[in-house]
Amino acid sequence: MKSFRHAASAVFAFALVAGLAQAQDWPSKPIRMIVPYPPGGGTDVVARIVNEKLSPELGQTIVVDNKGGAGGSVGTELAAKAPSDGYTVLMTLSSHTINPKLYTKLSYDVERDFIPVSLAAMIPQIVVAHPSVPASNVQELVALLKANPGKFNYASVGIGSPGHIAGELFKLKTGVQMTHVPYKGGGPAVTDTIGGQVQLLFVSMPAAWQHVKSGRLKALAVTSAKRSIAAPDLPTIAEQGVSEVVVDSWYGLLVPAKTPAPVVAKLNAAMVKVLQMPEVREKLLAQGAEAASSSSADFEALIRDELKKWDYVIREARITPE
Repeated sequence: MKSFRHAASAVFAFALVAGLAQAQDWPSKPIRMIVPYPPGGGTDVVARIVNEKLSPELGQTIVVDNKGGAGGSVGTELAAKAPSDGYTVLMTLSSHTINPKLYTKLSYDVERDFIPVSLAAMIPQIVVAHPSVPASNVQELVALLKANPGKFNYASVGIGSPGHIAGELFKLKTGVQMTHVPYKGGGPAVTDTIGGQVQLLFVSMPAAWQHVKSGRLKALAVTSAKRSIAAPDLPTIAEQGVSEVVVDSWYGLLVPAKTPAPVVAKLNAAMVKVLQMPEVREKLLAQGAEAASSSSADFEALIRDELKKWDYVIREARITPE
């Protein structure tokens, strides 16, 4: 028994030393950052803004690898199965905590298969419309939808996305009828809304805000509890009479489980430093996102809390994978 304990201690000590050595050398080659959504969406925008400074901070190239599909599940599965060596990371958003409550047969476990590194940004979802839609605020939109039940549709970046959650809650709390059209990411959803293939869009502010500013889309509301500092003149849905539709979103960085703790700590320190840089904060804000770094432990607690929250919301709004 004593020899077994000695052997176990030796294995643990070896693993600890190996992990420390790996952290000292890391990163010694390019890093793959999986974004589980197509180019042009909010997650992609945030990832590329962060990478502009994260790459030089770490002294290595970071390659953004867009793997969209199934509401972010395709790319997330790839990240979960990647080697735990710090050379594959995942930049994702709040859907990470929604999908497990929506899909019963995911091949990965959000809590077991990932280590949260740091938040990257907090953003509201926004309700935008094609300029031809005869509504300029939530009250007018509700009146329009009630006068035309089932004749309007709304897009989101995918089933179970924060925008989908917000859209279904909006339907539930206002009693309106509109058809959900899920896309494989913010880029395609925004493109089709601009083109008039869909009339309405519930999406993260970074994915659509530049098009609102250019006049190709019009914004009706934010879904957050308070107005965004990026768009202080845009009222919340709650301010416009629908108080129970509040959906805040986040973007964050995770790594596969069993990634050495020293590597996680080094990556977290780099993220915190980058997200404090005025240039990064300004670029995120210009896209409607507020920089928001965190400790690994705080990010883990947020994920745990949101898993409980979205379970309730999905059941209340009767959201299904369709």
